[in-house]
Amino acid sequence: MANPVPASLAAPGPAAAAPLSPAQTPPLSGFAARDTALLALAARLRAVGTDGFDPAWYPIPDDALAATDNAAWRSTLAAATDAVLTDLLLGRGRFVGGRPDIRRDAAAHPLAPWREALATGADPAAVIERVALLPPEAAALRTALAEARAVAARGPFPAIPTDGPGTIEPGSSDAARIPILRRRLALEDPALADLPSTDSAIYDQPLVDAVKRWQAREGFEADGRIGRITLAALNQPAETRINQLRVNLDMRRGLVASETERRIEVNLPHQRLRLLEGNRETLAMNVVVGRPDRATPLMRVRMTAVQFNPSWGVPERNARDDLLPRFRRDPAGMQARGFRLYQVVGGERTEVDPTTLDWSSFTRTNFPYFIRQDAGDANALGRIKFIMPNGEDIYMHDTPDRHLFRRPDRAFSSGCIRLERPMEMLDAALAGTAGWDRARVQRALDSRATAGVTIARSIPVALLYTTAVVQDGRVSMRQDIYGLDRSYMRAMEAGDPRQRVAARNASR
Repeated sequence: MANPVPASLAAPGPAAAAPLSPAQTPPLSGFAARDTALLALAARLRAVGTDGFDPAWYPIPDDALAATDNAAWRSTLAAATDAVLTDLLLGRGRFVGGRPDIRRDAAAHPLAPWREALATGADPAAVIERVALLPPEAAALRTALAEARAVAARGPFPAIPTDGPGTIEPGSSDAARIPILRRRLALEDPALADLPSTDSAIYDQPLVDAVKRWQAREGFEADGRIGRITLAALNQPAETRINQLRVNLDMRRGLVASETERRIEVNLPHQRLRLLEGNRETLAMNVVVGRPDRATPLMRVRMTAVQFNPSWGVPERNARDDLLPRFRRDPAGMQARGFRLYQVVGGERTEVDPTTLDWSSFTRTNFPYFIRQDAGDANALGRIKFIMPNGEDIYMHDTPDRHLFRRPDRAFSSGCIRLERPMEMLDAALAGTAGWDRARVQRALDSRATAGVTIARSIPVALLYTTAVVQDGRVSMRQDIYGLDRSYMRAMEAGDPRQRVAARNASR
């Protein structure tokens, strides 16, 4: 959400004048403030770690230079302040590519009035703090970042061995892993840390409870069982959470104004869908998204139509990787579930009886067939498909696998989005479409025939990637399932090439 410049810092000039881009706006060149205020400003710049930045990214001069060469000190401090201001206002990661979910608008966040406030004000450090808190969720994210750093300061997370005998079950004994697990969780779980110290190898109830609290916080099934995935997440260093919070804080900077149109947002790491009218949530549900090796792509599209009783033309990758092994095991069973096999002969697509084939002769690189699943209760798309045209063949749909929505971790699909409550989404999609109510929808479903309808008001759909969500002032984190936070962090570290040159020159 874009934040308007405070009225006290409104840019002068006629209202119709177009804001200057960062490259066109003259950079901050000096200060009217006294040296004592500028020393406080320098201290605030050195504290940009609280904002998710690294002070080493900026040419912050040593305070001692103020006495020996005041002009050079002020000039260098102005350059550092301008670089920090630009990053705080527009985002350090504003050069990140391939992220259609992050939409920034430099014109909505003009630098000029803030530069003027810094140049003419008596307390430039306070100006920097005001800019740092402009994103609406910045305060909560900064608090969470400080808490994560406090946990890291208690010591590095000990590595729990991963070569143990399978899943660690409540009540079991494991002399190699349980004591380390206890020490690991005590670093960030005050309730566990307050218990008497012990090196017991028994996975006892207090430790089980601590694991469940950790699993719930991380978005895993809070059953106290520690399998391969939970163990890998426990073994992530404390720096992982710190960097995720730094990224999420920066992602909220310099954004376009909030949309007012009815729209659908799907947060992929949280595996959650929301239908919004302005800032009001009118529908929310769990979704299943693409697993890490078949990530759901980020995109902005529009939902335009609904299909009832869809058939499924199985993508080639799904056919070879997922269905080929199942056909090998039980071709008749696959046929009974509505899967049909086709090959092209003489330019014509011809159906092939899967029970007549020697399935052991086929491999992932030698599979000359196409697969389609007929409409029906067993169809992988369920009974409803929501169409949103795009080049990735991604859509939303119903699913017969309803049990997956009870799981906190729901990255199981091949890229498309499965809906927990497709009928409620259908009601929202068809609102305003003449002649369509629940009764007609039910008749269409009961007919078992594949049919479709164009919705009267297409709905914008944004597939987003935000691992930190702020709810009621509290930050809820999820795993970086597609590694996009790590990529963004690398972009933050690279930053603006012009800033890198300035920092390098100042260090000489």
